[in-house]
Amino acid sequence: MDTDGQLVRQALAGRTAAYEQLVWRWSARVLAVCHGRVGRAAAAEDLAQETLLRGLRALGTLTEPDRFGAWLCGIATRTCLDWLKSAQRTEVSYAALSETNLRAPEDDGADRREETARLMAEVERLPEAYREALMLYYYEDCTYQELATMLGVSAATVNARLTKGRAMLRERMMAQFAGAPEHLRAGQSERSKARHEL
Repeated sequence: MDTDGQLVRQALAGRTAAYEQLVWRWSARVLAVCHGRVGRAAAAEDLAQETLLRGLRALGTLTEPDRFGAWLCGIATRTCLDWLKSAQRTEVSYAALSETNLRAPEDDGADRREETARLMAEVERLPEAYREALMLYYYEDCTYQELATMLGVSAATVNARLTKGRAMLRERMMAQFAGAPEHLRAGQSERSKARHEL
């Protein structure tokens, strides 16, 4: 398997398949960085694509080809910051404007999708530092040291952000759970109990 540095050099020599391999290798992590920065899945997907395109265009400026991943994540961060400063962030999706579906879920799959949607909504509401650490950790299955390198902080800071982010999520989800109708709380508590037993 070629290293990032080898693939960068091949891409610079005109082998487009080499950049495709880099995209395949790094696209999920770039998406996680973008989602962590902007907190909206749809916008994160667009920004990740923009990042990969900017990376291709700027590939000749990369001075350390073996650090391609960190370089690309830096481009992702700058792309997100540009987007956050722009007027585009005031856009509202049609899905957000549609009426909420008030029907009771008909099956466990619907319950799980609803629970996941609530969880992701709460993740997106977290302060950026916690959201970014959680998204990278769970999307990309990064180690604390990998996260520390990507975020430019110590592994202890990564641990603190993950711990605090999880605590904030737990607190917010419990608050939602306490306000849920009785028939939904019963189903959620049975699933939670089953998960803890595993």
